[in-house]
Amino acid sequence: MEAAERSTDISATCVFPILACLALSIVYVASLYVWSSPYSREHPSTIKKRFVSILVITLISPVPVYFGLDEKVFQKATIWEILGLRWSGLIQATVISLLLTMILFLGPLSLQGFNGLLHLYTEPMYWLQSVRTVIWWRNQVVAPLSEEWTFRACMMPLLLQCFSPTTAIFVCPLFFGVAHFHHVVERVKMGMSVKHAIFMSCFQFTYTTIFGAYAAFLFARTGHVVAPFAAHSFCNHMGFPDLFEIAAYKDPLKRAAIMCLLVIGLVAWCFLLMPMTHPSLFNNNLFWTKLFV
Repeated sequence: MEAAERSTDISATCVFPILACLALSIVYVASLYVWSSPYSREHPSTIKKRFVSILVITLISPVPVYFGLDEKVFQKATIWEILGLRWSGLIQATVISLLLTMILFLGPLSLQGFNGLLHLYTEPMYWLQSVRTVIWWRNQVVAPLSEEWTFRACMMPLLLQCFSPTTAIFVCPLFFGVAHFHHVVERVKMGMSVKHAIFMSCFQFTYTTIFGAYAAFLFARTGHVVAPFAAHSFCNHMGFPDLFEIAAYKDPLKRAAIMCLLVIGLVAWCFLLMPMTHPSLFNNNLFWTKLFV
């Protein structure tokens, strides 16, 4: 009897967090389409208008956190700390999350090294030309920052109020993954068949959900929103690993080396994931242990 009542209480507690996360997802995507434009999503005019929408959503997103969390939580931490905005452990969270993600991409990075692309990053003109384009700002700054703010910093605290950290890490990215299905409409408008557009979006849902779990994990372990932001920005820059390009590499020795480094990177990432993100490294006693229990 008591177990049933406890289960009912937990279910009731989870209603608001889940509905709030769902609402944030819908509003975030809807804000991208409030502007009527004859241009594609890649056109500077469309991107700049969407920047305005994202700014508004970024300001609105913390509202459910402020009103949805138990008052006892605010006795242990400020709203800024709960949202992952704090100074303690900031440098560690940025460097370690970026380094950890680079280890995961060891194979693709080695491919860029063999192709000479890594040398390009040392050229000042490359960065000057990049920062002058609005597409670069969208892909590397605005999109990853706004998405991590809304889908991690403003959702994870709500979900952690009724789920364990492990469960919340896998529930949170579902909202993030589903939010990417709006690309079906854009792909069809660009001339892609509906069937192909749905297939592409399902594939995108899969890898964005997997990445979303990784980003939620980084947020919960470090207690910093900058951690998933750094990883997200880097992943946007690298793109999804092109296994076909690696398999088709002409030099057999280099191809074998890239494949080995791809496996080594994945294995190393699996082994280093927990120790490199231990909450004590970031002075994090919020999300993983004390705050929500």
